[in-house]
Amino acid sequence: MFEDLALDRRLQLGLEALGFEAPTPVQEEAVGAALAGRDLLVSAETGSGKTLAYLIPMAQQVLSADLAASSGTLGLVLVPTRELARQVLQVARDLLANSPLKVQAITGGADFKYQTSLLRKDPEILVATPGRLLEHCEKGGADLSCLRMLVLDEADRMLDLGFRDDVLQLTRFCPAQRQVLLLSATLSHRGVHAIAGDVLRNPHTIALGEVRAAHRNISHQRILADGPAHKDELLLALTGETPARKTLVFANKRATAARLAELATRHGRRCEALHGEMSTEERKAVVQKFRDGRIDVLCASDVAARGLDIEGIDTVVNYDVPYSGQDYLHRTGRTGRAETQGVAITLVSAPEWNPMISVQRYLDIQFEKRSLPGLKARYNGPKKQKSSGKAAGPKKKPGKKAKEKSRSRARNRKNVGKRESPDKGNDGFAPLTRKQRDD
Repeated sequence: MFEDLALDRRLQLGLEALGFEAPTPVQEEAVGAALAGRDLLVSAETGSGKTLAYLIPMAQQVLSADLAASSGTLGLVLVPTRELARQVLQVARDLLANSPLKVQAITGGADFKYQTSLLRKDPEILVATPGRLLEHCEKGGADLSCLRMLVLDEADRMLDLGFRDDVLQLTRFCPAQRQVLLLSATLSHRGVHAIAGDVLRNPHTIALGEVRAAHRNISHQRILADGPAHKDELLLALTGETPARKTLVFANKRATAARLAELATRHGRRCEALHGEMSTEERKAVVQKFRDGRIDVLCASDVAARGLDIEGIDTVVNYDVPYSGQDYLHRTGRTGRAETQGVAITLVSAPEWNPMISVQRYLDIQFEKRSLPGLKARYNGPKKQKSSGKAAGPKKKPGKKAKEKSRSRARNRKNVGKRESPDKGNDGFAPLTRKQRDD
């Protein structure tokens, strides 16, 4: 398909080096439209090849530009997390390895002065998190005045993390004629269309796959647990298989992720933690270890749920049931990528039954029931369930305060002690009469 687009030879060599054989559906839809100069609003499931879908047209546009007449950055990719920034940076550098173009990443947690020195070299393409890049722009360190293409990757996640104002302020440093590509795992996010209206001009919408569709290549399982101690035993059993499987474990809290990593290491697993309280260099080193196979288990908070693209992740374990169906979708999307098969296992205790049902209903899936030999939970699910599948609690009787409140209402007190006098002349069919006034 790309043969018809007359891509720069250096770009074609980069695609060959990446082992690119055939475009994915989102690449087929997006690359040609982006090369035609249109603003795009793109939605596709995780692992569908969105990164190359915007890097190919960005690289082509920059390579065809008159670099001698341009200064500053020509292509900018904004992402919500450092991990995603590093991933996009690596793909961009591999893609442009046969060209003279420079690609740099500007993210929080790194030395500000060192980043300023990188920006002085005028990299043609930048990958950045919004907050840190805005600091450089406000201090005059970054030049976006000649920008040709702006990409907002994982826009829904950026909005969830509170970057909306930073993104809008950054657009004020860009020329009015820039091209904008907005990509998101879902376009149903209440803020995506709002920010699209502020930064895109007559965009072409590309929506592939169901917004709430679970990943097709993943087996979704759930294991009931009696509580945290039982979950610890289950996790050790799941990560103790031989040969070791590359396993990504998600927890809802940073402290839990750190505790689980320590627990797994203590029991002989090659394991480390990944969460937001770690420095950029620490997080980078841990991800590289996991990628290289020097550790088999990575215990993470949701900082790793988006954009972490590591080959060979066999299993995703949700130690905690995620807060929403979208969180579940992004966590489990770390496995089963690029048409490989994966397994997602969710550990469910009694308080998490209803959140689990909400995830099932949101994604229209049914978790496969599973138990481990010798570790079957005493908890078998709620005794009574609603038609939705959620646990049905006992009906609440009105308490003493509710009864007292009812008695205290004026409408319940106004006729207390008064006796109604029957109207003997009215059998219910007589015409209404006006009440006579006493003179």
